[in-house]
Amino acid sequence: MTGTKGRVRRVILLLLCLAVLAAVLALGISFYMTASTRDRILSQEDTSPESLDCILVLGCGIRPDGSPTPMLASRISRAVELYQAGWADKLLMSGDNSREDYNEVGTMKAEAIAQGVPQEDIVTDHAGFSTYDSLYRARDIFGAERVVIVTQAYHLSRALYLAEALGLEAWGVAAAPRNDAGQIGRDVREILARDKAFLWAILQPEPKFLGDPVPLT
Repeated sequence: MTGTKGRVRRVILLLLCLAVLAAVLALGISFYMTASTRDRILSQEDTSPESLDCILVLGCGIRPDGSPTPMLASRISRAVELYQAGWADKLLMSGDNSREDYNEVGTMKAEAIAQGVPQEDIVTDHAGFSTYDSLYRARDIFGAERVVIVTQAYHLSRALYLAEALGLEAWGVAAAPRNDAGQIGRDVREILARDKAFLWAILQPEPKFLGDPVPLT
């Protein structure tokens, strides 16, 4: 009986050690990703990098009535500010349009037009189902090489890390900060998302959809 209890304790101790190791690894990857991309995060007051191909806006959800969520609206507004400041002459809106009744990029384009961006300066990627897919397709479908990415601050490190792994010259500008409920949960999930992105950066699988090239110009 004593021997059985000892084996149980050893198994529990081993599991605890593995859990601690996994947590340390996850946090280490997250810290490395944020530290290695920090110098490529700019503000809208900074001087624009030269010869940007586009301002890449990452989708993040729309409401049932088709209007943008507050987070998405914040991304669009920041991208329009950069466009109007002359950072790039094209907006690449990348999001999920996997169903007829769900069209992130349609909403994004309509909002940018409403804020004064000419329709001909907006390019839409309807198969940007993830950050990785959006960046991969920006490179392979739309021919982008130098981009500025607009998303929330907590998301920028992952996007920039993936962009660099895919061979893009990328900078990031955060959307205006908000006091949205649930940010702690998003920060925790982002740690796990960075771990997945670290693996994707190594393996570099093809996105869900590719297709024929569609030059930004």
